[in-house]
Amino acid sequence: MQNAYIEITIRAMTEADLEEVLAIEFDSFPFPWSRDHFLDELKSSHAFPLVALDREDKIAGYICPRMLLEEGHIFNVAVRRDYRRRGVARLLVGRMLDDCRERGVTLVFLEVRHSNKEAIPLYRQLGFVETGRRRRYYENGEDAILMEYAFNNNEVDDAV
Repeated sequence: MQNAYIEITIRAMTEADLEEVLAIEFDSFPFPWSRDHFLDELKSSHAFPLVALDREDKIAGYICPRMLLEEGHIFNVAVRRDYRRRGVARLLVGRMLDDCRERGVTLVFLEVRHSNKEAIPLYRQLGFVETGRRRRYYENGEDAILMEYAFNNNEVDDAV
């Protein structure tokens, strides 16, 4: 496990990022999103996908959240294999929570694979709580754990 300090910049995802994003997506998930799915996210007025860039402006990870009225939803988070366990996902989720708070969101939801033993503790550390389970939610029949973050119960600045 590599745990060296890394410099990360977070910005809005653009169509020009999709080749790198898709490479991470296909390496990270058994049923990856398509290029068209990411294009739909980029075009949606409710989505605000973000990328994390390293010092060489290579994409280290990304997050695809949506906001509608006072609710946010994280649909997808992935980190490039050589940047995992180095704080990139924490930075992406923290930035997204900051953005949600600035936009008046009061609750953020996500689903996470029951088997994702790295992401679940991270979400808990950031202030998400488990609220339920979706049986056979994923294409492979795996359950999803439902989690939520309530801004009136958490402080983003303390979590990240």
